[in-house]
Amino acid sequence: MSEHLVYAASASFESARRLPAAAGAPHLQRLHGHSFQASVRMPAPPSFRGGEVDALRERLQQAVAPLDYQLLNEQVELPTDEGLAQWLRARLGGAEALLVGVQSTASGGVDLPAGDAPSHWRRYRFESAHRLPRVAPGHKCGRMHGHGFAVVLRAATGAGAGAEPGGDTASARLDRAWAPLQAQLHHACLNDIAGLENPTSEALARWIWTHVQPQLPALRRVTVFETATCGAHYDGQGFRIWKDLGFDSAVRLHNAPERDPRRSVHGHSYRLRLHLAAPLDQVLGWTIDFGDVKEVFAPVFARLDHHPLQELPGVADAGSAAIARWIRTEAAAGLPQIDRIDLYDTPGCGVILSWGGAEAGRVGALPG
Repeated sequence: MSEHLVYAASASFESARRLPAAAGAPHLQRLHGHSFQASVRMPAPPSFRGGEVDALRERLQQAVAPLDYQLLNEQVELPTDEGLAQWLRARLGGAEALLVGVQSTASGGVDLPAGDAPSHWRRYRFESAHRLPRVAPGHKCGRMHGHGFAVVLRAATGAGAGAEPGGDTASARLDRAWAPLQAQLHHACLNDIAGLENPTSEALARWIWTHVQPQLPALRRVTVFETATCGAHYDGQGFRIWKDLGFDSAVRLHNAPERDPRRSVHGHSYRLRLHLAAPLDQVLGWTIDFGDVKEVFAPVFARLDHHPLQELPGVADAGSAAIARWIRTEAAAGLPQIDRIDLYDTPGCGVILSWGGAEAGRVGALPG
């Protein structure tokens, strides 16, 4: 089964802009500003073994530097999120970048994948109660409890930069499709809503899809965050789940240049995301219990957290890519459903290791 390794980086910039084409959104026509976040997914950039993530981060920072503390209209012809992503792709080498993303607010942005249509995404939050009535007796999710759920809707857009004739924006279309659901879900008990009698994350994602997609045919994916560290995707055909874990560890890169501080022992607060694919359990209504994922992975996690990672077999001097491959090998027996690992040594910067089906190999960023 083929393996795909992609490096990820992010960089921020502070800028102002006007969007005169957004006729349906007068607030966007006025001069305003954002704390933008740019992201890129790429094959390994030239660097020493283990230094690829830092090399890509520096390359992206250089690319966004002309935009920082500038009026974007003077730098980019149409400085929407999509227009900025197109501009950054050109600065980064065009087709070499597998994905370029721009996030202008905490709740929305755009991803521009190579060879595919741009996709705009919006994040929404609602506070609800639920219980899972089909779990085994004593399971904590069988008790009534609540979450601050988050939902990300992702929809494809055609040519242009996020605005249709008349000034309608991608964000506005997503917001209109979501508004009726927000009214139903916020401050509600999900079990009382028709179709959500067993409101797992997977069931909720599919329920949202069935309500939004007829109004928004370009909908590509619904993502439900049950908590900040786990959730499920639904794309109209199948489900995927993920579980996030954080560990604090030391590392040492002997391949770094002389006098480079990375040759010495240093450390990171790593963020690990395990992606899993499995058939939906028609009785329980989920693919895999999030709690089971954490429990089965615990022995692997114990060897990562608060340890010098360069001492793990096969990891010495190779950085995040080697750590991700070590995790894949060690987790395979207990969690064969894992088909992708995202490992970030700093926020937004790390590696994506995938194998298996087409969805596992997708490099699109997960707003998180």
